[in-house]
Amino acid sequence: MLGSHTYLEFQPTGYLHMASLQSSPAWKALKAHHKKYAGLHMRDLFDADENRFEDFSLCRGGLFLDYSKNRVTKETMSLLIDLAKAADVEGWRRDMVAGEPINTTEDRAALHVALRNPLDHAPMQAMGEDVMPDVRALRIKMRGTADAIRSGAWTGATGSAIAAIVHIGTGGSHLGPEMVTQSLAPVHQSAPGGPAMHFISNVDGVQITTALDGLTPETTLFIVASKTFTTEETITNARTAKAWLVDALGSDAVANHFIAVSGNTQAVADFGIPPDNTFDLWDWVGGRYSVWSAIGLPIAIALGMDVFEEFLAGAHDMDRHFQDAPLDANMPVILGLIGVWNTDFLGSPALAILPYDEGLRGLPDYLRQLEMESNGKALDTKGRPVEVGTAPVIFGDPGTRGQHAFYQALHQGRQLIACDFIAPMESRHTTGSHHDRLLANFLAQTEALMKGRTEAEAVAAMEDQGVASAEMKGQLPHRIFEGNRPSNSIVADKFDAFTLGQLIALYEHKVFVQAVVWGINPFDQWGVEWGKELAAQILFEMEPDSYEAFSQEHCSSTLGLIARLKAHKAKTP
Repeated sequence: MLGSHTYLEFQPTGYLHMASLQSSPAWKALKAHHKKYAGLHMRDLFDADENRFEDFSLCRGGLFLDYSKNRVTKETMSLLIDLAKAADVEGWRRDMVAGEPINTTEDRAALHVALRNPLDHAPMQAMGEDVMPDVRALRIKMRGTADAIRSGAWTGATGSAIAAIVHIGTGGSHLGPEMVTQSLAPVHQSAPGGPAMHFISNVDGVQITTALDGLTPETTLFIVASKTFTTEETITNARTAKAWLVDALGSDAVANHFIAVSGNTQAVADFGIPPDNTFDLWDWVGGRYSVWSAIGLPIAIALGMDVFEEFLAGAHDMDRHFQDAPLDANMPVILGLIGVWNTDFLGSPALAILPYDEGLRGLPDYLRQLEMESNGKALDTKGRPVEVGTAPVIFGDPGTRGQHAFYQALHQGRQLIACDFIAPMESRHTTGSHHDRLLANFLAQTEALMKGRTEAEAVAAMEDQGVASAEMKGQLPHRIFEGNRPSNSIVADKFDAFTLGQLIALYEHKVFVQAVVWGINPFDQWGVEWGKELAAQILFEMEPDSYEAFSQEHCSSTLGLIARLKAHKAKTP
């Protein structure tokens, strides 16, 4: 029983007790259902049910999910709920909130939900220890630091206030703070506002050189975010930033101009950053789930700690919904199961994230890491091959910009690409008819993907447009759209800090639901580590006198490329 074990003897429930996902009764029932109704077109589903929109939609606070434009019936959804129950989504959900080590390969809890709990919340335990005192202390320290920087009380080595923040991180330590700050700045920037924000994530020297160009060392503060404080991209950039600062102000200036967010306090101290400027990252917080932690400090500095706490409150609201709502009325569960259906039964290899809001232009990149690094796994938690498709390829672009880039493939490409359309009913800026035009495109695209266009409709459209009869025959097949392409519509009243917190937590829990169904661990990323190890080895082998040290384990292509790079470097001044 879930309540009878301690963390030391934790045994995951659900899928791990199944002999095979595909041989489970719930999966077999879905396969039979898909085979029986494979020819259904969504046009017919809407024609047959005038209440389809009401029956296939959910609301939680300021977020509304319409999933009626998917190839599902009430029977489909009932069978998908049966699958979730068979995989014991409810049990895994309880274990996550209980702080059990559901990150099985690393024997860690995944308790990011604790980071957005109200400060007066009851104890929450990770691996048997209450984490809420640490969470409370973190919030207090974040507020003090953000307020000091925003007010000018935090000064640099020469006594000047901080005018610019350079945030150095990569992956989960970078994508969240940049995306949220970028998204919320237009609606939450308050006078006098925080310092200018710059985000550095690439080891390519062009990025940090460009960011530092024009900045003044006396008024610049660096935040170095790395859980291990050994990530190559982050530490290389941090060393470059430190050299730039020390060259201008001397080594003693580091204490006034650097903040670290890391779980490796010794490495931080060795770098020269004092404990008062160091924010802890706990091992029960995964990188791509860490925007709610001190990794979110840039948000608090740029927009104020009150805004950051509203962001946390929105996520907590979605946490409560995910924990309390029955599976068939649970927004993350429904979104996750629809994704399983589209990936494994309809064969969709990709999911397009399409925010009709320019502020959310960083959301597709953020969700790409969340989904593909979490669920891009070929093995289940027992080390056995996963029998079905897991993470789809995630891509996207905002609004009508995406329409003029890749929507052709969404409508008429050979591959079925599922879509999540996301839009606010209220604009961030009232500028003429811009927002109405944006929303008209949002609505039109979802309907066009669903309905398609028949031959008769295509002929009628050409006649209305005055296309010459001699040209109609050649154009006709290209103007017919199959339609029947699945999409979700997620509509917010407006995208403020609260609703953005809801939205991100919605996708976090959706990914978790899918991982439970597929029987994989969404909280590790071993595939990332192997490339890092090879890069460290190759970096040494690219040194001028290291040719003989080339590892014979390299393939001829890698050896040839290393030799070519070294030869070019040798003749380049």
